[in-house]
Amino acid sequence: MKTGMVILNYNDSENTKKMLNQVKDYECLTKIIVIDNCSTDNSLEELKKYETKKVIILENKKNKGYAHGNNLGLKYLEENTKCDLAIVSNPDIVVSEGVIKELINDFKEDEHISFLGPKILENGFINRGWKCPNFFTDLISNITFFHRLSNKMLKYPKEYYNQALTKVEVIHGCFMMGRIKDFKKVNYFDSHTFLYYEENILAKKAMMKNLETYVDNRVAVKHNLSLSVDKSLNKVKKYKILKNSEFYYEREYNHLNKVGMFFLKLFYYLSLGIAYLTFWI
Repeated sequence: MKTGMVILNYNDSENTKKMLNQVKDYECLTKIIVIDNCSTDNSLEELKKYETKKVIILENKKNKGYAHGNNLGLKYLEENTKCDLAIVSNPDIVVSEGVIKELINDFKEDEHISFLGPKILENGFINRGWKCPNFFTDLISNITFFHRLSNKMLKYPKEYYNQALTKVEVIHGCFMMGRIKDFKKVNYFDSHTFLYYEENILAKKAMMKNLETYVDNRVAVKHNLSLSVDKSLNKVKKYKILKNSEFYYEREYNHLNKVGMFFLKLFYYLSLGIAYLTFWI
């Protein structure tokens, strides 16, 4: 099965170049599409040096966020190549060719798999799949003492991953794989969000189309968490963007009513006030 990879870059050419040096000669990859998401540094100039018949560098004239940027790459693969599968990857991922080949083989062996992810190794922890957030988990995530409880409620128990492949609702967006026809079927990522909740929304749309998502517990990639967003946004700014995406998700995909949205925003503003107060103190 022909496979393409999409890498989104924003002011992070050093990590993107490391990623390209790592994967550009992998025989299992037919095309590698790098989207420069309107970087404000010399990223585009640096990445253009890597352009070949296999490595395509695309310039996004305006940064409209993670979803919009990755959609450019996914649509390019769908419209301009004969790829069957697409990998969406952060630039700060370490992945072997063997892992990608194993994931490709999973798609070959099981036609019911629409989206698939490996285990994600980050900061000494293993991140796999999780359940789609709901009003209650989103509400208590605003409360400092209940944030961990919210995360725990969305996780599957360890024993759930006792098979080679495990069906889950959501997989990690830092490295995921899907059939291009299924990305198209769910209309790709929802570009109404700028950052965060992309995986949750994609999962919701997949479930609405009865498409299945899995984690392969036999293989793993390493996520170095050297995200360019951390260089560009402070914590309060990132929190605001996160909550805007959360509100959109709850309103559009969980169909939360006005009363629910009121309490969700109330708890958000309270937590934001505490954050500002802590900062100034």
